[in-house]
Amino acid sequence: MSHSRLFKILYHLLDKGHATAPELASRFEVSPRTIYRDIEALSGAGIPIYAEPGRNGGIYLLHDQLLDRTVLSEEEKREILTAVQGMGSTGHLVREEIREKLSALFRVDTGDWLEVDLSRWGRSASDQEKFSALKKAVTGHQELRILYVNTRGEKRERTVQPLKLSFRSKEWYLKAFCLEKQDFRMFKLNRILWFKLLDGTFVPRLWPEPVDSLPESCPPDDCPRILLLFARKIAYRIYDEFDETQIACQENGDLLVSARMPQDPWLMGYLLSFGTMVEVIEPIGLREQLAAQARMIYEKNR
Repeated sequence: MSHSRLFKILYHLLDKGHATAPELASRFEVSPRTIYRDIEALSGAGIPIYAEPGRNGGIYLLHDQLLDRTVLSEEEKREILTAVQGMGSTGHLVREEIREKLSALFRVDTGDWLEVDLSRWGRSASDQEKFSALKKAVTGHQELRILYVNTRGEKRERTVQPLKLSFRSKEWYLKAFCLEKQDFRMFKLNRILWFKLLDGTFVPRLWPEPVDSLPESCPPDDCPRILLLFARKIAYRIYDEFDETQIACQENGDLLVSARMPQDPWLMGYLLSFGTMVEVIEPIGLREQLAAQARMIYEKNR
C-alpha cells in the first residue's frame, strides 16, 4: 500500500469535496478495489471518511470532524490567522477571503486587529507597487535592473538576481546577487529609485549566512564603538533607534549610547539630523569631523 497515494487521496477529497472510486482509480492508476482498501486504511487511521453507495454516491470527508481532530491547538490556529492577516498587507500577498475561509474552518475569529503598512508617509501607492514587483521577481527567479543610491549618495545601475525580501531594524531590504560585483549584496528598498523586471531568469544561489551585513557597512563586530550623549528631549527617538542595552540614562535625564556603527557618510548625516541634541564623546576623530561639518553648514547658511 502506497502511503503517498493515501495522502494524495486525502488532499484530493479536501480540495474537491468528494469523488467516486472509479474516478480515483483512474487518477491514481489503480483498480477501484484498491481504492476501497485505501479508504478502509484511512478510516482505520482515524480519518473521518465514508462512502455512499448508489448512482449519486461517492467518497466523502466529514470536514467538521476532521478539523476537530486537527493537531493544531486553538492558540496555533490564532497564530496562523494572525500571520495570514499580516501577510495580506505586504503587497496583497494573500486575499482577505483566504483569512475569512480559514477563520470559518478553524471556527476561530481573531478580529481585525492587525494592520501592516509598508509605505512611507505620503508614498503608499508607489511603495506598495515596488514591494509587489520585487516580491514577484524573487518568487519568479527573475532578474532585475535597478537604480540604487548608496551611502555616499552615488546613483548606480545594477543588474541583480533577487533572492529574498528581508525586514531588519525597521527597514526592508532586498537580498540579491549583484552581477556587476559578482557578489552578494543587500539593497535598502527606499533607496531603489527605479527598477525593471528583465526577461532573464536564474537558478537561486544560497545566501551565505551569516554574512548579512549591508553592502556599504562593516559587520557590527568589526565596526568601531562610538559613545554618544543625547539630550533627554529626544529620548523618544533614541529608544526608537537603539536597543535598550545600548542606552544608559544619566542623572539629569540625558542618554548615553554606546554602539558599534560604521564611520561613513551615512553616519555623519545621521548625527547631523540630531542637531544640537547630540554630542560625540568618543572617538575624538568623529567628534572633530562632526564639528567641521557643522561649521561648514553654518558658513553656508549664515
